[in-house]
Amino acid sequence: MTADAWAPQSEVPAFTPPGVYAPQWDTRLLTRALSREDIGAATEVLDLGTGSGALAVQAARLGARVTAVDISRLAVLTARINALMAGQRVRFRRGDLTTAVPGRSYDLVVSNPPYVPSPDVTLPRRGIARAWDAGRDGRAFIDRICAEAPSVLNPGGALLLVHSSLCGTDATLERLADAGLTATVTDRAAVPYGPVLRSRRRWLVQQGLLDGDEDREELVVVRAERA
Repeated sequence: MTADAWAPQSEVPAFTPPGVYAPQWDTRLLTRALSREDIGAATEVLDLGTGSGALAVQAARLGARVTAVDISRLAVLTARINALMAGQRVRFRRGDLTTAVPGRSYDLVVSNPPYVPSPDVTLPRRGIARAWDAGRDGRAFIDRICAEAPSVLNPGGALLLVHSSLCGTDATLERLADAGLTATVTDRAAVPYGPVLRSRRRWLVQQGLLDGDEDREELVVVRAERA
């Protein structure tokens, strides 16, 4: 699937202030995958790194009981506002990924985490870059989610995770398999580089993560199921 094959959807949140990640192609690709899940009134959904709340609101629209987590106070506030504007009930927790929901488990976990490779070794502790910077290989959060997913999934539950192939799709599949989950790529989309990738293009080429002639990145949705 190419980016031109599907248009931005109208269900994205209306309110995204500066400092909060605005829904983009990755959000929409994951929303499509989410909408294919068998979600009902008893389905417990966890949205890790909710940002503007786009995925949490969509899961609530589908009838799920949703908990949304983000480490950013501004993101949690933004997601609350968007849920209210959409007339959807969502529980919010501020915290660092699954540490925000100790002892809880869910039928479906969705996440659009930071995944952009960064020249900076240290992860940002504030500012909008915290929404995308993910270490030198872009896997600082992906690897944590792969490792932590089994502890928050009910038997038969599933993880939906979106990221760029720049981070290594095979590495994600392998880590999820090592964690005891059955993982496959369910969605792919080739999308134009955004401003962050464009600004880092030279460095990414030097690192061997990009071809100098490329102008699109591949996004993937990985679905991993617990037996």
